[in-house]
Amino acid sequence: MLAITEREFKQLSGHIKANYGIHLKKEKKSLVTGRLRTVLENEGIKNFSEYCDYIISDKTGKAVTTLVDKITTNHTFFMREPSHFYYFRDNVMPFLEKTVKDKDLRIWCAACATGEESYTLAMIMDEFFGRNKGMWDTKILATDISAKVLDVARRGIYNDNRIMPLPPAWRMNYLKKIDDENYIISDKIKNEVIYRKFNLMEETFPFRKKFHVIFCRNVMIYFDRETRNELIEKFYDMTSYGGYLFIGHSEYIDRTKTKYKYVAPSIYRKE
Repeated sequence: MLAITEREFKQLSGHIKANYGIHLKKEKKSLVTGRLRTVLENEGIKNFSEYCDYIISDKTGKAVTTLVDKITTNHTFFMREPSHFYYFRDNVMPFLEKTVKDKDLRIWCAACATGEESYTLAMIMDEFFGRNKGMWDTKILATDISAKVLDVARRGIYNDNRIMPLPPAWRMNYLKKIDDENYIISDKIKNEVIYRKFNLMEETFPFRKKFHVIFCRNVMIYFDRETRNELIEKFYDMTSYGGYLFIGHSEYIDRTKTKYKYVAPSIYRKE
């Protein structure tokens, strides 16, 4: 049975941290081994030293895509940490409606996983604007490092258990039943979200305009303090004045090291 040595784990985890920001602690060694063992067997790779060389030398991007898909959890669901969505609806949206003069809203879901968060925000904005929606550009940018979860998000198909947290009116208005167990997001909502693959560890963010709202929830728990602080600074630079950052309830921002102002649990603002 394939096993990973201390040296191999240090080499692999170092590569993952340097390129993707994910800090794999020693306790995760068995988890990493279990998730990657089949990959090595399928590729005919004898040990993890060879696998590290394979990852670094592969120019197609396939090896890295598989690695990222295997080591990331991407666990999410509709209405996760619902207080954030209520705050977005009741506080953020009225503020943006009054202050965004060109009616071009800039919303970024920076770790969108399988799409539940971005679609929920699109539903909130559709309901908020109602008949005036056509006057606004409400497109949401949703990014993730994993190609596999982005494919799921783009399809927008969820089973009945996964959509249960949504309000009944939303389930009726924004989803269509396609078989006994599954529903698909309506085109009206699907067309509001632009999905792109993006690595948050890029040195510079390639966006032309700043964002009014950034959601980056439950991904920084995988980063060490230095990586987290650097990412928060990049988010701050990409946030427009008066704009908001939402992070996960289990995540932490060092308020002595950021210019964001705390406004509510896991919600920060650029003032």
